[in-house]
Amino acid sequence: MFAIQKAYLNGSLSKDKWSNNIIAGLVVGVVALPLAMAFAIASGVTPQAGIYTAIIAGIFVSLFGGSPVQIAGPTGAFIVLLSSIVVNYGFDGLQIATMMAGVMLILMSIAKLGTVIRFIPTPVIMGFTAGIGVTIWVGQWPYFFGFPQLPYIPHFHEKLWAMIQSLPYSDIPTLGIALLSLIILLVLPKIPYINKVPAPIVAMMVATVIQAVYQFPTVLTIGSAFGGIPQGLPAFSVPHFDFDKILTLIGPAFTIAMLGAIESLLSAVVADGMSGTKHESNTELFGQGLANIFVPLFGGIASTGAIARTATNIRQGGNSPIAGIVHAITLGAILLFLAPYAVYIPLASMAAILFIVSYNMSDAPRFIRMLILAPRPDQIILLLTFFLTIFTDLVVAVNVGVVLAVLQFMRKMVNTIDVHEASCDELSEQIKHEITLHPDIMVYTVEGPLFFGAISAFDRALSSIHKDPKYLIIRFVKVPFVDLTGLRILRGIIEELQKRDIEVLLSDVSYDIRREMYKSDFLDVLGRHHMYRLFDSALHKAEHDLALKDGKEV
Repeated sequence: MFAIQKAYLNGSLSKDKWSNNIIAGLVVGVVALPLAMAFAIASGVTPQAGIYTAIIAGIFVSLFGGSPVQIAGPTGAFIVLLSSIVVNYGFDGLQIATMMAGVMLILMSIAKLGTVIRFIPTPVIMGFTAGIGVTIWVGQWPYFFGFPQLPYIPHFHEKLWAMIQSLPYSDIPTLGIALLSLIILLVLPKIPYINKVPAPIVAMMVATVIQAVYQFPTVLTIGSAFGGIPQGLPAFSVPHFDFDKILTLIGPAFTIAMLGAIESLLSAVVADGMSGTKHESNTELFGQGLANIFVPLFGGIASTGAIARTATNIRQGGNSPIAGIVHAITLGAILLFLAPYAVYIPLASMAAILFIVSYNMSDAPRFIRMLILAPRPDQIILLLTFFLTIFTDLVVAVNVGVVLAVLQFMRKMVNTIDVHEASCDELSEQIKHEITLHPDIMVYTVEGPLFFGAISAFDRALSSIHKDPKYLIIRFVKVPFVDLTGLRILRGIIEELQKRDIEVLLSDVSYDIRREMYKSDFLDVLGRHHMYRLFDSALHKAEHDLALKDGKEV
C-alpha cells in the first residue's frame, strides 16, 4: 500500500492535521536546501542537481513509498560512490546508472527482498558508513581551508598526504568563513529557543551575507565555481543511452541500488521508532525505485531516504506524505524566487556543513563502543569494512563485509547442530512414557539445521557408530530446515549405512522438510515407507520387523 493511501486510511490527513504537516514540510525544505547543495557539490556535480533531486525524489517517495513520514533526497552515503562514477563515466554515466538502480530497486520490491535487506549485519553498515564519513571529511578540506584544488587522486592515502602538504597554503578569509560556519553549526543547537532554527541554513546565510558584503576575491562561491544556480524548475531531458555503457555500469548501478535500499530502510526503521508508524519495506523500495528512475530525467542524481531530514520532519509534527510534498514545493519556490542570491554562497560554509554530516555518519562514540565491547569476529568485520571503504571502494567493502558476516553466521550455525545417540531415559522423558529399546535398535537425535555447512557434523556423528544395529532411527526433533546439499549428503550417509545392512528410519520430520524430500530423489534411497511423523510409529515399525525376523529364525 502506498504511503499516501495509508495516510488517508489511518486518518493522518484529516483537516486538523494539515497545518502540522505543512509547517513540517516548510521547515524540512529549508533544512534540505544547504544539505542538497552540499551533497551535490561533494559528489562532483552542480549544486542545483542536488536541489532537483530533493524535489523530484521528495514527491515520488512521499506518494509511492512505504513510510508516511519518509523524506527522500541526496544523502552523504552516496557521495563517495557518485563522485567516483562522475570521474570515470561522466554525468551522463551517473544518470544512466541511477536509472538502472531504480529499475533494480523495483525488481527487489517485486521479489519481496525488502525484509531481507534490513538484516544486513550492523558491523558491515557501521563500517562502511564510518568509512564514508572519513572520506567525505577529508574530501572537503580544499573547500574548508581554501587551498588550491588538487587533481584527481584515486588512492585515499595519496590524497590525504597531498592535502596535508597543501595546508600551509590555506586561504585565511576562506578558513575564517568555514570556522565561523562550523561554530554556528556546533553552538546553535545548544542554545535554548534559538535551537529550533535549523543551524545549517543559519550558517549558510551568515556566510553568504559576509561574502556578499566584503566580496573576498579568494573565497570560492557557488557563483565563481558553478556560475550560480539557474532560476526556475528543472527541465525534462533524457540522457543518451549507449549499450556498451549500460553493460559497464551494471556494477555501479547495483551498488547504488543496494546502498539506497539499505539507507532508505534504515531511515524508515528510525522513523517507525520516532513516530510509532510501521513502514512497508517492499513498498518503500518501489517508491525509491520510481524516484531514481525519474530523478535523472530532471537533471538530478541518486536519491534515498534521508535519516536526518526524516527525523526533522517527525519532530516538527509531520505525520503524513503531505509534509514530504510540501518540502519539495518549498525547494521549488526557493529555486523560482531566490536562486539569483545563491551566487554569494561560499563553498566553505558547505564544507562546514559536510564536516558535521561526516561526523554524524561516522557515529564515532558508537563505533568506539563496538570496537571495545563487540565480539572479536564483529570487531574484525567492522574494521575491515571501515578500512576497505577508505582505501579501496565501497563496492569491495560491502561485498567483503557481507561475505565475512555470512561466513561468521554459518560458523555459528554449524556450532548449533547436535547429533547424539539417545538413551532410553532421554527418550522416555521426551516421549512422556516408558521407552525400552531392542538391542538391535539404535536411536539418534538431531537438533539444528542440516545445511551444507553443518552436515559434516552429522556425517561425523553417524560415521562413528560403534556397532551395527539392524535398525537406526534418526529423530529430526529440532531440525528447522534441510537444504539441497544437506539432503544430498544425508542420502550418501544412508547409502553407506545400508551397505552395512543397517535399515534407516526417520521420525519427527516436519512438513516443510518432508515436502523437500518428496521433491528430490531422496526417498528413492531411503524408501517411501521409512519416514514417520511420530517416533512411536517408527519404533513400532522396527520392533514389528524384528519380531517377524526373530520368528522366522525360530
